[in-house]
Amino acid sequence: MTTPAALLDVDGTLVDTNYQHALAWYRAFRAQGETLPLHRIHRQIGMGGDQLVAALAGEDFDRAHGDAVRAAEGEHFQAMIGEVAPLPCARDLLVALHERGHAIVLSSSAKEHDVEHYLDLLDARDLVRAWTTSADVERTKPAPDLVEVALEEAGGGPAVMVGDSTWDCEAAARAGIASVGVLTGGFSEQELRDAGAAGVFMDLPALLAVLDDSPLRSV
Repeated sequence: MTTPAALLDVDGTLVDTNYQHALAWYRAFRAQGETLPLHRIHRQIGMGGDQLVAALAGEDFDRAHGDAVRAAEGEHFQAMIGEVAPLPCARDLLVALHERGHAIVLSSSAKEHDVEHYLDLLDARDLVRAWTTSADVERTKPAPDLVEVALEEAGGGPAVMVGDSTWDCEAAARAGIASVGVLTGGFSEQELRDAGAAGVFMDLPALLAVLDDSPLRSV
């Protein structure tokens, strides 16, 4: 039997950060004179910061203010990171996948110090094989680069991406692997399926309960 590698997104999938990030981006844009509705910002959460600014405010704004907005978002988010908590059953899922023999790689586009914080928050260092950060690639999700790096870290072969955003599912599809979506990021089941998810679950406990009947099953 072949056990697929488990490539797990972190923000919004294992830790509950999407709305803190949305608020941090809102404040960062506003400081540069661009006030955006939070619901529009939320639709882009999960996309890497290298692409999010232009997606929301256009290429001209990104060229003029993108670096300042990205730096400010990091500062605003750091002020809230103490409020971040693991999502229910996040570590339980990591333990179960580890015990089942999956190579686990955290495929994150977060900054390195944020990923280090989440590893400690989840007590996950002994469970995962490797992790990625935004520093590992030039283009983050929905580009496939981070998923491809994570796949290489997992040793190649079959793999399944688990994520909460359409950007996770699109990146997985572009990298040629299956994906599973969870609704904890605020995207709908239909949106995740349209982006390529082979299965969608309410949350991590729901996925954990049916691993043998999910795309993560050994075949």
